[in-house]
Amino acid sequence: MRARFITLGDLDPAHKKVLIRADFNVPVSAGVIQDDTRIRACLPTLKRLIAAPAGVILVSHLGRPKEGQYDDKYSLAPVARHVSALLNQEVPLVRAWEDGISVQPGEMVMLENIRFMPGEKNDDDDLARRLAGLCDVYVNDAFATAHRAQASTHGVVKYAPVSCAGPLLLSEIETLTKALEQPTPPMTAIVGGAKVSTKLTVLKNLIKKVDQLIVGGGIANTFLKAAGYAIGTSLHEADLVDAAADVLAYAEDHDKVIPLPVDVVCAKTLAEDAQAEVKILAEIDADDKILDVGPQTIKVNDRIIRSAATILWNGPLGVFEIGQFAAGTAALARAIAASPGLSIAGGGDTVSAIARFGVAEGISCISTGGGVFLEMLGGKTLPAVAVLQEAALTRC
Repeated sequence: MRARFITLGDLDPAHKKVLIRADFNVPVSAGVIQDDTRIRACLPTLKRLIAAPAGVILVSHLGRPKEGQYDDKYSLAPVARHVSALLNQEVPLVRAWEDGISVQPGEMVMLENIRFMPGEKNDDDDLARRLAGLCDVYVNDAFATAHRAQASTHGVVKYAPVSCAGPLLLSEIETLTKALEQPTPPMTAIVGGAKVSTKLTVLKNLIKKVDQLIVGGGIANTFLKAAGYAIGTSLHEADLVDAAADVLAYAEDHDKVIPLPVDVVCAKTLAEDAQAEVKILAEIDADDKILDVGPQTIKVNDRIIRSAATILWNGPLGVFEIGQFAAGTAALARAIAASPGLSIAGGGDTVSAIARFGVAEGISCISTGGGVFLEMLGGKTLPAVAVLQEAALTRC
């Protein structure tokens, strides 16, 4: 049975103060938003509340400022201006809100970066109570922060009069949960990136669920080392070679497929002007760095992707930011986008690759979460989700 949540559909927010935890942690340069994907993903919820009409109070973090100290670099002022433009109505930024907020039905205000407040990160009860005291209804629509037990994502639920899961949060949880628990086979997962250590739990959990597991980047290098191949000076984690070997052994024992690269793109240095060379594994020199997969591996990956009905993607196959090492990730992105199967992609580098190669329209679901996406793939409980479920049970 699907875990129960209180949703906006269960409530009438009209003429109520609604505190909504959004994730507006977006890249900002010289006061200009560089990528507003996360903001736009939340817009339907904001418009729905304004139309109710509710008095809306937005809360978010931005970056990693020193807690308890204001820092203009991390101010949400550019975000407030951007949201104002997108909604075509003024969204004032409020820095001093501890004594309460005046917001009328149909209006919206934004609190300054919640990480400027002492106690946010350690889920301080006093800060959670003050946040809850601002509202009649608390809505969490910030999937990307759901793996954190913090005052604005977790503690506030204990004290708000009513707490509910927002549409964006629900959509992402339900889509990913269905893919993990009731996937349409065959199921393929792609896990790339630099380190096995950050994704070992994910790999161990996914290999039990998928039919094929494609590994890339530094993770693939560690797996190649575990399989007995020379990898030169390639990025890998020597202390996790045995752990990678265990995952390979599990796959072999349980009829799972982990198609390691058969050819790779190497260079002597990682640089924009590095000379790239395609090599089969037996040709790798002691001073080579593996920086992408080769054309034969791309063909293998394409065949696997074409046959998959469910696809989960987190992490690139190579250093795609540099042209001569981008072919593997580019081909993967295009193959996934062309697949008729359900495709779910998440993680910062993955989203950047999707944007770089212009394939967003072909991906079924692009998650707004990075770390939380990995936590769900690893089978972990999300604190901000669990507390909303507890609130629903209490209310029932």
